[in-house]
Amino acid sequence: MYRYFVQLSFKGTRYHGWQVQPNAISVQEVLEKAFSTILREEISVVGAGRTDTGVHASFFVLHFDTENEILDTTKLVFRLNSFLPFDIAIQKIWQVTTEAHARFGALSRTYHYYITTQKNPFQSETAFYYRGNLDVAKMNEAARILLEYDDFTSFSRLHTDVKTNLCKIYRAEWQQEKNRLVFTIRANRFLRNMVRAVVGTLLEVGKGKLSLENFREIIEVKDRGAAGASAPAHGLFLAEVEYPDEF
Repeated sequence: MYRYFVQLSFKGTRYHGWQVQPNAISVQEVLEKAFSTILREEISVVGAGRTDTGVHASFFVLHFDTENEILDTTKLVFRLNSFLPFDIAIQKIWQVTTEAHARFGALSRTYHYYITTQKNPFQSETAFYYRGNLDVAKMNEAARILLEYDDFTSFSRLHTDVKTNLCKIYRAEWQQEKNRLVFTIRANRFLRNMVRAVVGTLLEVGKGKLSLENFREIIEVKDRGAAGASAPAHGLFLAEVEYPDEF
């Protein structure tokens, strides 16, 4: 068997997340159909993560195995892009060892969350439109508190199959760009719904509804019910996946 990594991007608006669903269209399903059709064999793909319904990826990685060596990956990229819908695009395909794994081999992942403070019809599906004042400096103070902890049960979706809620966050900060706010968070792993729950709670800090001490208490109580509501999915992008150099 031969194993290949694929770099791609997708707009998640039309999809019920990454993972195959029994009664709804997913990004994984569309990609497996495309690869199976073009390569003329049954292809299963493994993604770097499981994005939720409506979440996008400006940078995503998957791997797949095939019985036949691919001699021209550039040509395969072209053929796949001709077959795939407008909202999924392949950028690169390269061969890796059979030990390389798109999901379990990742060292870190980086997400961006976009908020627009001015109504913009061209960002209605890719940024959360927020009307109101936010204390961005206070939100950044709260974001830095995240780096002091490793148990993020308070920001995890309930009743999932994960064995641990421990994560190591390397970066968490807000940046203001004219009429847009961008939250960047990088960690070794993320829990289901974690980034959106973190953003929603940080917004409560920015609105003045939560103090920094309140934010710290929410983390320490390890109770999803204590945190804020999840921010809307359409503002969230998976933006980077880091792998060992040998991948």
